[in-house]
Amino acid sequence: MTTQEWQAHDAHETEACGFALASQLTQPVVIALLGPMGAGKTHFSKGIARGLGYTGEVTSPTFSIVQEYHCGKWPMFHFDWYRMKEAQELLALGWDEYLEQEAVVLVEWANLFPELMPHDAHVVILEITGTGRRILYQK
Repeated sequence: MTTQEWQAHDAHETEACGFALASQLTQPVVIALLGPMGAGKTHFSKGIARGLGYTGEVTSPTFSIVQEYHCGKWPMFHFDWYRMKEAQELLALGWDEYLEQEAVVLVEWANLFPELMPHDAHVVILEITGTGRRILYQK
């Protein structure tokens, strides 16, 4: 497993880290975003969308569960599982169908339903440190 690490001191730098990751992608992937509330998962996602060529507004999918962005490189489906109670709810939303598409799929709070994540999902761990954020990317 390859690990890459970034440091970010604010939301702008966190987005820049996501942009950097997107520029490295050579194929569509599923990315599990892990970290506590306020660690920067949505800001990181905004950077990925920008790196894929999306120029519109990127918002948190906390209440909508999923946001779809049709980017230049691949579509991006941005999920937030924080409010979900059961895996069945995600399956009813068409989780399996999203995975079948040629797209980048980002999942905030992926640790809540690990059984739904593909075995080859990439993992991004965002931690809050005394000086900002530490971001680990594992593939």
